[in-house]
Amino acid sequence: MEIKFITLNLQNYKSHRNLEVKFGDLTKISGENAKGKSSIPESISWLLYNTDTFGSKLDPTPLTYEVDETLVQLLLSADGKQLLLGRGLKKGKAQYYINEVPSKAGEFNEIVAQLFEKELFLSLFNPSFFFTLPWEKQRASLLQYVSAPINKEVLKHLPEAQSEVLERSLKKHNIADLEKIHKDNKNKKDKTYIAAQSKTKTLQEQLNQLSEEKMDIDSIKAELAQIDKKVRELEVEMDSAWEKNQAFNKLQSQILSIQDQIEMSKERWPLIKNEVIQDTCRTCKRPLDEESVEAVKADKEKRMVEYKANHNSLLTKRELLKEELGKLEFIDVSELREEISEVDTKGQPLREAIRIYSQYQNLDTQVKSAAADEAAILQDLKASIFILDSIKAFKAKEAELQGEKVQALFTTLSVRLFKQNKGDGEIKPDFEIEMDGKAYRTLSLSEGIRAGLELRDVLSRQSELITPCFVDNAESITRFKQPNGQLIISRVVPDQELTIEAVSE
Repeated sequence: MEIKFITLNLQNYKSHRNLEVKFGDLTKISGENAKGKSSIPESISWLLYNTDTFGSKLDPTPLTYEVDETLVQLLLSADGKQLLLGRGLKKGKAQYYINEVPSKAGEFNEIVAQLFEKELFLSLFNPSFFFTLPWEKQRASLLQYVSAPINKEVLKHLPEAQSEVLERSLKKHNIADLEKIHKDNKNKKDKTYIAAQSKTKTLQEQLNQLSEEKMDIDSIKAELAQIDKKVRELEVEMDSAWEKNQAFNKLQSQILSIQDQIEMSKERWPLIKNEVIQDTCRTCKRPLDEESVEAVKADKEKRMVEYKANHNSLLTKRELLKEELGKLEFIDVSELREEISEVDTKGQPLREAIRIYSQYQNLDTQVKSAAADEAAILQDLKASIFILDSIKAFKAKEAELQGEKVQALFTTLSVRLFKQNKGDGEIKPDFEIEMDGKAYRTLSLSEGIRAGLELRDVLSRQSELITPCFVDNAESITRFKQPNGQLIISRVVPDQELTIEAVSE
């Protein structure tokens, strides 16, 4: 789209009570200082955005006289289609006009937004405006028209190993997510690797404290097996002796029990034998008849017979048990117990040797396992470090290629889009425009104007928007390249009234 200014009308705008400006392909504004030269382009930005040409708030009311209303009207064409826009200020209240029809602010702003975006227009209209933006906005404004190099284009410039690992990884994740994943993994593996190293070192120190003596462990185990076999045989023999002694003790205990019963029986015999036969009733004291006396005698005889039978039975049992006990032998196991202890003691050094050998082997296995874990963690850590280094190289090459694309847009200016951190070498977004090796902020007035005009034309070409361009203080610059679109220049001419001259191509 090409925007052209046709006519500008100012009523009570700052020092201009009533001014009409007709624009040509080249419009020259000249005059002494304080004659209102800068107010003319400012009125256009105020009309469109209520700001000056640098985007700052602006009060359009005159300072030297009182007025009820201020009005700015601009007739312009957009690709040949004319549009008359107006903004006024009446008793402090804003007024808007579209083709002389009073309109609401929203309608007016929508029409302006359809023509161009605010910061883009101000950058094209005032070549110095762009450099007042924060560098992030400057960078974004320029890069929105330049596509970043595609991954394949960047990868082919990297070393083969880096290119291959990134090509595989970028099938699953974009470069930003891939970097986050491996930064997180690196941080975790850094800590895990330190812990793994500590574990391996501790186990190795424990292993070093044990000496792996050269021994025939199989022979030792075989010798110990023979000792254990002998101990088991002796223990079986001791168990057999214990069982026999148990039987001996049991018979002996039974004999003693029967002997106690015999002794008790002996004590009962005199009582029965010497029992006196009474001829009177023990209860009523009445004399017993002869038949009753005989019955008492018969009862005593009976009890004496029963006693003798029981007593003889006990004697017989005792003799039988003694006879059985005589057939048994009580075995003294003290020597057997000492022999078991002696044989078992011979196995203790062998068991200790086997224990130390087993402990050494176990620790050796743990050391090897810990070392393998440590190596695996280190390999994983190195893989993430390699990918992060590859990403760093990718970003650096991407920045370089993107910088080349942007740089190709300019003829005399150089543009820096990235910077490299000194500490970690990370590539970070940045923005700096230089001319002849000097940053824009250090340029002289004339150099700054030339730099602004070149940048302005790049933005115009890339955005495919042509607008008028205003160059202030044109007297400070002897030559510059004609920008595309209409050109409005302002010069200070001592002792001259405001003069406006429109020149066609």
